[in-house]
Amino acid sequence: MADTYTGRVVPGGPVQVRELPDLTIRKLAVSQMSNNVYLLTCKASRRQLLIDAADDAPRILEIVRDSGDGLEAVVTTHRHWDHVRGLEEVVAATGARTFAGAEDADELPVRVDEPLGHGDQVRFGQVTLDVIHLRGHTPGSVALSYQSPDGGTHLFTGDSLFPGGVGNTKNPGQSFDSLIEDVTTRIFDVYDDDTWFYPGHGDDSTIGAERPHLQEWRERGW
Repeated sequence: MADTYTGRVVPGGPVQVRELPDLTIRKLAVSQMSNNVYLLTCKASRRQLLIDAADDAPRILEIVRDSGDGLEAVVTTHRHWDHVRGLEEVVAATGARTFAGAEDADELPVRVDEPLGHGDQVRFGQVTLDVIHLRGHTPGSVALSYQSPDGGTHLFTGDSLFPGGVGNTKNPGQSFDSLIEDVTTRIFDVYDDDTWFYPGHGDDSTIGAERPHLQEWRERGW
């Protein structure tokens, strides 16, 4: 892990790079919504996977070209417009296979090659990611879990889990009760306190930093 990694990025600013034994994680922010985009590179094969082609496709494509030997896959964590604005251009330029939660797949601006469900896996190069279905922010929201050989776990949670709470559930079709239940039983009840997570906007956090606040989140309802 690079000592300089903080997880703090701003639109137009430098990419944050985290080095794990078998995987390099690159994090950048794009657009006025400050969406996080994550590029994962398998060190053994140099093949790559992108999480959320949210916007600024030219910059994403430049980083892809500079970081490995091709983009194998794009995973979209959920259907919301601010997470898919660069998706068509990135897929057209790279030929990457597309993945998204099955319940959100038909709402994306590209055909989804692999609809995902809870417990599925996504593979690229020699890296495997486990799929966690988190219902409530959207019906098909997914998170991805990577287990590093050094024992650390890394979660990419989209807009379902942030430092300080779960994602927005105030709009029609969303459900706080569903999301807090899935986040509790599928993340906090499964992963240890050292687990690091990377959200769809803003800074990273750990499960241990957020665990003491779960009951507070339940009581406030957001």
